[in-house]
Amino acid sequence: MLSSSLLFLGTQEIIIIVVLILLLFGGKKIPELMRGLGRGVKEFKEGQKEDGSDTKSTSSNENTSNP
Repeated sequence: MLSSSLLFLGTQEIIIIVVLILLLFGGKKIPELMRGLGRGVKEFKEGQKEDGSDTKSTSSNENTSNP
């Protein structure tokens, strides 16, 4: 019941949340936080791509090495 009510945030609730975030972190820190979050997401996606390509290459190497 609680999780379903959290999905439906109104305009007033969103404004209150944004104001609280501004008060807690300040205007100068928010761009830095968002930049760091963006870098983290980018690194995560790159890691997933590398992980998937490594798995495919190792599985193909294993198949060719076994007679």
